[in-house]
Amino acid sequence: MATAFCTDGEAALRRALGPAPAPRGDIDGCYETGRAAAFVRGGGFRKVALQFPDELLPDAAAVAARLEAESGAEVSVLGDTTYGSCCVDEVAAEHVGAEAVVHYGPACLSPCRKLPVLHIFGQQPLDVGRCAEVFRELYPDRQSRVVVLSDVVYAYAMGELEQQLCPEYPNIVFSQVVCGDPPGPAPPGEVRQFGRQFRMEAAGGLQDWAMFYVGAEGLALTNFMLTWNRCPFSSFNPATGHGRRETLNVNRALMRRLYLVERARDARVVGILVGTLGVAGYLDVLQHLRQLLRWAGKRSYTLAVGKPNPAKLANFPEVDIFVLVACAQNSLLDSSDFYRPVVTPYELELACNPAREWTGNYLTDFRDLLPGACAHVELPPAVPAAEAVPDVSLITGEMRAAHLCDLPATQLPPSTSLACRDQTRALAEISPAASFLESRSWRGLEQQLGKTPVSKAVQGRRGIAIAYEDEGREQS
Repeated sequence: MATAFCTDGEAALRRALGPAPAPRGDIDGCYETGRAAAFVRGGGFRKVALQFPDELLPDAAAVAARLEAESGAEVSVLGDTTYGSCCVDEVAAEHVGAEAVVHYGPACLSPCRKLPVLHIFGQQPLDVGRCAEVFRELYPDRQSRVVVLSDVVYAYAMGELEQQLCPEYPNIVFSQVVCGDPPGPAPPGEVRQFGRQFRMEAAGGLQDWAMFYVGAEGLALTNFMLTWNRCPFSSFNPATGHGRRETLNVNRALMRRLYLVERARDARVVGILVGTLGVAGYLDVLQHLRQLLRWAGKRSYTLAVGKPNPAKLANFPEVDIFVLVACAQNSLLDSSDFYRPVVTPYELELACNPAREWTGNYLTDFRDLLPGACAHVELPPAVPAAEAVPDVSLITGEMRAAHLCDLPATQLPPSTSLACRDQTRALAEISPAASFLESRSWRGLEQQLGKTPVSKAVQGRRGIAIAYEDEGREQS
């Protein structure tokens, strides 16, 4: 665990830098520069940003040069994503004044707020014949009801797979990859989620269907399995050429998530982690979570730390639990190595909103929780602390505290951590974070104007903070 919080940095200092790898032979075919140039010219964009995942960055310079030559626009390459590489980094694109973004590689297909986006997924090799053979082995009954999903890098081959399987399986449905939200509400029988769209003619809902996923094990598959947890899943891995019935214990995974819900009920200080600045609706859900936590009598702090890791979040020991606002794929963060648990907005709602009950349907898209969305649940009227039903923690066995303040949000004193403690109007400090900071011996830089004597500059230490060059001599 110690290495998760601190490393000596020696590996980075001693790493040898070699020459950049040569670009791939078929730049135009792999990165579809013709389609990208048509997108730029059609939109009249003068400045365009290209976003690559880490594994494709070696080809970025060649792709940018080719796109500039074909479109005539100024092209910039985004060197590193602020959050997950599957999301469009609008913040970095705006820093270079880009008018549009071309996103390469796997994508979560979350809708963007401002900039026009062209997704170019790439085309990973897929043996369609072998995939169809594995499907027949997994589903010998030709009347099976199956929805076929795929990773976006294999979406190009789904038409050929459909031609091979549809004559044999009359009840098979292929999902379509959709970039952006389709206009208008979904018609009856049509499912629109996670950038996928498919229509089921038979009634009864998804619980009567099986799911067949074309792609490797990863966050996308886990997201699908938790969301549609009543459907049996099987998959085909194009890299290995093997298929299998997914043996991931979804019930165990859900039990782990529900345990985190109980931890959220026990928490008194919640840190809201901003895990995206580009997905549409993130500001609305931040406000929604603040209102939810205020209603539940919990203190909340909004934190923007980029990509969360144990070392970053360990800087906030006064926070009991974190809630991550991110895209559907990056929301399911495994926080087993973290100092404090990290939950999703839906799990926080289960913990803090008594009107929301666990129905077996798991939600990973935070937009479903907003007012007017399909899964929004209004908060019940506030109950005075004297009338609150006692609640016992299932983890600690202790009685949970009632609401810290029964006043409506409009009556809370602005910009203060003081609240009414009882009917005598006595004031109490209710901010654990403020109390913790008060007890710290070091609180940051103090200017001490006029008190610090002026001195000449001297040579400082050399090295890195964990192991300066002269530390060994001083200790000896």
